Amino acid sequence: MASRPPRRLPISFRWLFLFSAPVLLIGIGTVGYRALEGWSWFDSFYVAVITLTSIGYGQRAPLTIAGRVFTMVLALGGIFTVAFVATKLLSTIITGELRDFWGKRRMATRIDALEQHVIVCGYGHVGQHVCADLLTAGVPVVVIDRGEAALAAAGDAGAHTLLGDAIADATLTRAGIDRARALVAAAGADSDNVLITMTARLLRPGLTIVSRAEDDATVPKLQRAGATRTVSPYAMAGGCIAQAVLRPAVLDFVEDATRKGEADLQLEEQLVRPGSALDGKTVGTSGLRSWSGLILVAIKRRDGRLAFNPEDDAPVVAGDTLITLGSREQLGRADALAFAR
Repeated sequence: MASRPPRRLPISFRWLFLFSAPVLLIGIGTVGYRALEGWSWFDSFYVAVITLTSIGYGQRAPLTIAGRVFTMVLALGGIFTVAFVATKLLSTIITGELRDFWGKRRMATRIDALEQHVIVCGYGHVGQHVCADLLTAGVPVVVIDRGEAALAAAGDAGAHTLLGDAIADATLTRAGIDRARALVAAAGADSDNVLITMTARLLRPGLTIVSRAEDDATVPKLQRAGATRTVSPYAMAGGCIAQAVLRPAVLDFVEDATRKGEADLQLEEQLVRPGSALDGKTVGTSGLRSWSGLILVAIKRRDGRLAFNPEDDAPVVAGDTLITLGSREQLGRADALAFAR
């Protein structure tokens, strides 16, 4: 097993150390001159500063032998300290570490300002497609990944990025899990997705969590860990391939209707809010069909039951989710009815 590289201190701690060293030397010099020469605090401070900076304007009075020895030690310490700090400063600037540090600070500030975003854990092949569709739909995305190259690609795609391990509570907290709309566990290993799901569920009990499952045996584990929904990329791909053979026209329609912004006719869902214009109405009196001109495909009740092609006397209450098919203009009218009070 290859040995792990030594862990470096965060840049903020290293800068604190570098800038505190000269301050500490000035303090030692001030106290030393005060003790050895009996000067006032200001005079001791003045001589310590001009000695450490090598200005050498001279002292207020001749130094004792002990004072001269102390001055030589202090001057040498100042020279080496300044050279060390300057070397580290140039190294940080040349390697781009300082730029990266401020870039991460700016990214953290932008993430802190997000609301109703989606956290995507893992930017592999699946994570890339998830982010692309979410960003196309106008949903802000925060990508968590352990690889800097993956995060660079995610940033180029328009996502907010966070370097770290999504299994850690602190990482999910920095990603704004308390303000997120949903979390997608799309890591490459099922074991990681189980741990990510469990951690996210403990941090945010009511959060929508969609987890990737490579192995069918992992699905019940993800559900016990708290996944709202599990998705197997292989099963979905196999199903799409089969439908492309059996029902190609149906598959084309479904793909076009669920692809945001690319078709005149789209399949969408609207959550009925309490007190909205739809709350307490029936399908016939709601105006969904007559005024909006929508095709009401189904109503998903709060208990999870699906009512397909509901009759006009079917009730619509707060908490129901309407699955509708129509043009973008018609869907906009339905959104207004579902949300307006």
